[in-house]
Amino acid sequence: MHTVFVTGGAGFIGSHLVDRLASCDDVEHVTVLDALTYAGDRRNLAAEATGKVRFIHGDIRDHDTVSAVLPGHDWVVHLAAESHVDRSLIDVGQSVRTNVMGTQALLDVAMRAGVAKVVHVSTDEVYGPLSTGAAAEDAPLRPTVPYAASKACSDLLARSYFVSCGVPVCITRSSNNYGPRQHPEKLIPRFLGLLLAGQQVTVHGRGRHVRNWLHVEDNCRAIEQVLRAGVPGEIYNIGGGTDLTTLELTKLLLQATGRGADAITYIPDRPTNDIRYSMTWDKLAALGFAPTRELEAGLADTVAWYRRHPERLAATAAAELDGVPA
Repeated sequence: MHTVFVTGGAGFIGSHLVDRLASCDDVEHVTVLDALTYAGDRRNLAAEATGKVRFIHGDIRDHDTVSAVLPGHDWVVHLAAESHVDRSLIDVGQSVRTNVMGTQALLDVAMRAGVAKVVHVSTDEVYGPLSTGAAAEDAPLRPTVPYAASKACSDLLARSYFVSCGVPVCITRSSNNYGPRQHPEKLIPRFLGLLLAGQQVTVHGRGRHVRNWLHVEDNCRAIEQVLRAGVPGEIYNIGGGTDLTTLELTKLLLQATGRGADAITYIPDRPTNDIRYSMTWDKLAALGFAPTRELEAGLADTVAWYRRHPERLAATAAAELDGVPA
């Protein structure tokens, strides 16, 4: 039986992973550590009702807190992060403090506790933009924005704890996730909130930025696969979703909400808006993973969920940040 410690487990991806782990017969209990900043929401943790999930309100950067609650768990999944590109441009220090120093605090305690496996969850943005081709796990790290740079730094820290300290760390790097419970600062829920409210959506440039969209449930299946079968010290790209330009995705959201092309306002592109991300994911496929959620069905389910939970979009109209593809 396994005991699992999940940081950032009240967030979008984290809560879906907690749901998945809590349903596993060989998982005895899951402990969630979450600071409940703007993107964390206790409502996401319906799995607490199973009796297998314990929630702890705490900051990953607080070494004393992590030291008090992590020992006794054999698996650790680290998802706690500042993950919004525009916010990282406004406050670089917050990204560095959470994504770098928080990761260091966690790894230090995991090392001392002698955990059996740590999965450090990262992003395809660490590879930077690619005009052609796709990045394998050994591709150079070339981040262009503070968020991606802070994640690249945390990846290198995780790698160093494996090489120098023997901490059994695997790193996952996923493409853009979508699905229910995502905070409305992200493109899909933000655009849905605006379109359903009869407002305009803003598209940078001409909407030619390409992202790979992966349903959150597929990402969580992949993370579980790496947790169970990943080789310590290895990096696993999690891809296999659908490549879309921002404009293509926006048109799908227009169709889903019954709005027309006149609901789009084009605004000047930002200098740091990477044109295209792309990864290979052969190593993960070798572990037996393949995505199962088709974009059309997954997007329809996502739209339906937000229609049932309009309160999750309430912050959209007041948000100061435009929807962006990263």
